[in-house]
Amino acid sequence: MEKANKADVDLTSLPLLAMSEIPTPNQDAQRIVALVKDGGRISGYQLSDGTVLDKDEGVQLAKQGGIRGVGISKRNGNEYLKSLPDGTENNNLGNLPSISH
Repeated sequence: MEKANKADVDLTSLPLLAMSEIPTPNQDAQRIVALVKDGGRISGYQLSDGTVLDKDEGVQLAKQGGIRGVGISKRNGNEYLKSLPDGTENNNLGNLPSISH
């Protein structure tokens, strides 16, 4: 078996490999502009039109193409949203402002 050379691995694709689904956004898809946090943990998302969704609603809307710039990952059987890598740090979910709801 041939060992992969580090130069042969496209590191920019690694974040995409961690996602279970990357939905195609609709033309009118919203962006996530803030995270809703409860006790320091993400409990939801605020969209660019002002709508606030809990985590499950956000995942379902993303699957329907209603949120752009995100993919869906799973941890311990729970689905959640992750930013798609686009070379810009300021729109990553972890860098967005937090609101309490």
